Amino acid sequence: MPLLLSIESATSVCSVALHDQSQLVAARENRIPRTTATQIMPMIDAVFAEAKKSIADLSGVIVSEGPGSYTGLRIGVATAKGICFALNIPLIAINTLELLAYQFKIWHGNNLVESTLLCPMLDARRHEVYCMLLDTQLNQIEPTQAKIINAESFSMYFKNQVVFFGDGSDKCKTIINQPNANFMQGIVPQADKLGEMGFAKWQNSDFVDVTQFEPYYLKDFMFKNQI
Repeated sequence: MPLLLSIESATSVCSVALHDQSQLVAARENRIPRTTATQIMPMIDAVFAEAKKSIADLSGVIVSEGPGSYTGLRIGVATAKGICFALNIPLIAINTLELLAYQFKIWHGNNLVESTLLCPMLDARRHEVYCMLLDTQLNQIEPTQAKIINAESFSMYFKNQVVFFGDGSDKCKTIINQPNANFMQGIVPQADKLGEMGFAKWQNSDFVDVTQFEPYYLKDFMFKNQI
């Protein structure tokens, strides 16, 4: 049975989780901004200690690939790749926006009308967000993109209810003023759900090349984008 470590560091909230197949064994979360670099390894040590497992028992690592914070992604992916190299185990990557949509459906799916559209958003600074658009079955309608938000953004979709969530949606609430625009606060990507998605990829041997893999930054790094 695979023992899988998940690392989520695409936003200011960093988390790690340990799963035995799809069963959560232990998890840790850190919400203190700009501390991912110093806290990620102690958090990993803590989940192994709680589970009474050794890192040598790992079968694979799942990482949130982005988009998101350049610095956070770099730290998370470097950590994941280092573990995979050291143990010669596979790496699994999950799109961070797809993770957010998966979480939203788990928590709120039973309350959604079938025609509702989901728009996970991550803050990309100023009036820009990283976003994608999906239906309630998590099929993509618009792919991952960096989008500058204005009053007309997503206007072609507002014949349906559109739910915006993720840390990028907070700043859009006053800009997108539409009756069918709904905003859900407090949803951040989490490693425990990342592990569930990653296990599905594990079963299909859907791995990335550890040597070649890089975070999905989506746009060029600028110093002001750091977390």
